Amino acid sequence: MEGLIGYLLIFMAKVSDVSLATIRMIMVVKGKRIHAAVIGFFEVSIWILAVGSVLSNLDDPINVIMYASGFATGNYVGIMIEEKMALGSLVVQVISYKKAEELVTILRDEGYGVTVVEGYGRSGVNHLLNVTIQRKQLGRLNQLLDEHDQKAFVTVMDTRAIRGGFFSRLKRK
Repeated sequence: MEGLIGYLLIFMAKVSDVSLATIRMIMVVKGKRIHAAVIGFFEVSIWILAVGSVLSNLDDPINVIMYASGFATGNYVGIMIEEKMALGSLVVQVISYKKAEELVTILRDEGYGVTVVEGYGRSGVNHLLNVTIQRKQLGRLNQLLDEHDQKAFVTVMDTRAIRGGFFSRLKRK
């Protein structure tokens, strides 16, 4: 029984370590230095315990398998956590092949700030809609875009910082 608990501890430690590493890297990219440093402290502390456990028993291949399985699972869990946190802002660019003015009205009525730029594409004049949102709003925005024009060309880009502009509270549904 003691061996099973040891295996599970190695697995869980590695899942925690790698999940924290994923979140820490996102904090680094977002410029959140203090958050990244605190997470890094716990990440490395857990890593040292997990590695120490494996290295002290290298003759047991199950330790290595549990460590590797924890690493793989930690990547998956870390990405899931990051998606749930949905930190940061996005710039969504939309070219609708249906009436762009209608879409702009719909988006503004929903509380989104929209900037429209006229451009020339393969089929003539197009309107490029720039919408800056919080990441957690992307699902609702995509739903509105699909309802208006499922063939719209949409690009989504992460943004590190935003200054100025129009941000209203979105209408609750």
